Amino acid sequence: MSYYSQELVEEIRSRSDIVDVVSGYVRLQRKGSNYVGVCPFHNDRNPSMSVNQPRQMYHCFSCGAGGDVFKFVMEYENLTFPEAVKVLADRAGIELPERDSSPEAKRQSDLKEQILEMNRLAAKYYYYMLRQPDGRQGLEYLKGRELSDDTIRRFGLGCSSKRGSDLYRYLKSKGYSDGLLKESGLVQADEKRGMYDKFWNRVMFPIMDARSRVIGFGGRVMGDAKPKYLNSPETKVFDKSRNLYGLHLARVSRKPNMILCEGYMDVIAMHQAGFNQAVASLGTAFTQQQSVILKRYTDEVLLTYDSDEAGIRAAMRAIPILKEAGLRAKVINMEPYKDPDEFIKALGAEEFQKRIDGAESSFFFELRVLERQYDFREPESKTAFFRELSKKLLEFEAGIERNNYIEAAAARYHLTYDQLMGMVSRTGEQLGDVRRQTPSENPFGEPKKRRQKEDAGLKSQRLLITWMSSDERLYRSIARYVSPEEFTDELCRKAAVLLAGQMETGRLNPAALFRQFEEGEEQQRAAAMFNDTIPTLRSREEEEKALQETILRVKQNSIAWQTEHMDPGDMDALRAIVQKRREIEKLHISLD
Repeated sequence: MSYYSQELVEEIRSRSDIVDVVSGYVRLQRKGSNYVGVCPFHNDRNPSMSVNQPRQMYHCFSCGAGGDVFKFVMEYENLTFPEAVKVLADRAGIELPERDSSPEAKRQSDLKEQILEMNRLAAKYYYYMLRQPDGRQGLEYLKGRELSDDTIRRFGLGCSSKRGSDLYRYLKSKGYSDGLLKESGLVQADEKRGMYDKFWNRVMFPIMDARSRVIGFGGRVMGDAKPKYLNSPETKVFDKSRNLYGLHLARVSRKPNMILCEGYMDVIAMHQAGFNQAVASLGTAFTQQQSVILKRYTDEVLLTYDSDEAGIRAAMRAIPILKEAGLRAKVINMEPYKDPDEFIKALGAEEFQKRIDGAESSFFFELRVLERQYDFREPESKTAFFRELSKKLLEFEAGIERNNYIEAAAARYHLTYDQLMGMVSRTGEQLGDVRRQTPSENPFGEPKKRRQKEDAGLKSQRLLITWMSSDERLYRSIARYVSPEEFTDELCRKAAVLLAGQMETGRLNPAALFRQFEEGEEQQRAAAMFNDTIPTLRSREEEEKALQETILRVKQNSIAWQTEHMDPGDMDALRAIVQKRREIEKLHISLD
């Protein structure tokens, strides 16, 4: 499907360096010739994604996500290809021409816009219903929470009818089909009830993206029904792990930090009190993807999770995720109150600002939680605590930052700096010994058992494609000895054909080939090959030897495959295979 000319797409690609683009979403660190970071496409805290600048490709060796700069933006922002082209074109300052597309292409590209429009209409409908007799209970609830008319308007709060199909009938009157309505997540169906509303008899909280578009809803039930809170299902426009409630307002707050809350009402109450930098995760545990979003707008996040045990556990889970994204994390002490809403109602905004100013470093918050597990009256228990403290101090990079925390922790626990530094050093040595005794694994490689099972012939073919796609000099050297037809793996053969086609035009550009592969597993495997790390070799002689051995294995594998699949009665094919074997025996490979 063609949306824009290939020349225009390549111009946008050439002006959208993948390291610069990905760095806007993910914290990257240089590691050898590549950059590595935590993959935003699965929940993880370990750096499993590699970004290869020369080849302009990325690949996660854990979940398999990978591709070019367009694919990254599509996956992260949940965009179609033309939408990703527009985002990158705008970023590069390139004006796009109006495009013509087929009816099917237009339907696909318009689907998200149609869902967004349905969500907008639903939000207006819920807001209208709040002022109707059916919405009286919902309005009384919001007024009981001391929300002003202005706050209700600013957040677009509303109410769904007690009848289970009012919104369905309203949207049907606007011309939307049952199929589109199900795609929106606003309506669902079963055999008994037919089509009916996802939300009914609930106070409604529209969820907006950073561009203030309604992408989903949260609903709080009126009464004792379960669940108490209900969110929209994931749709073409809504992914709860990659959005934050209140972000459309908080991102323009111009405050030096963001405040992370647990629920919708906490965010709304804080905005009403003047703390318009408050956001909340969407009914799930805080995710790595959400931390990356916050990093775009701030360097410091203050946690206001509930002060009960569940809230403390949530804060302990969120802190390392925030740190991994390069954010400073602090915790606001709201005791004796449970949440920000209760605190502000009881003591007011001025007192809450004091709690913000005195927010505790996440490090010392974690220590306070850790202390609860130990009895300081017992010498063994106290010693065990200091061992854990030493491990936590080792999480900081050696140097000024670690020294500062050692100094502060020593003062807190009535130790001298030298005493605590000695504990940290001994713990570091012990952990270092453990690491040296542990068999090393490639952090970006596949699990050992899977690597052992991998077919040696396929491994050689993939490695050769990696070499061929990395450098025009290497490609020309290898192509003298191996033709695309000698790759027995279908994907490797396709890659070899595409690379050969590029070289005929005089320029190797593997990232431009990515969209030639089918969506899904084929794209993931192609990204892995094009983005794989070339083995580090100490000299040109070692490089030549490794390439020679790989070329021979690929050619031998090709002959073995042909032998296995030939017709035993085909004497011409048999003679051709015998001739190829003789040629390999005499083959002298030179890469000059």
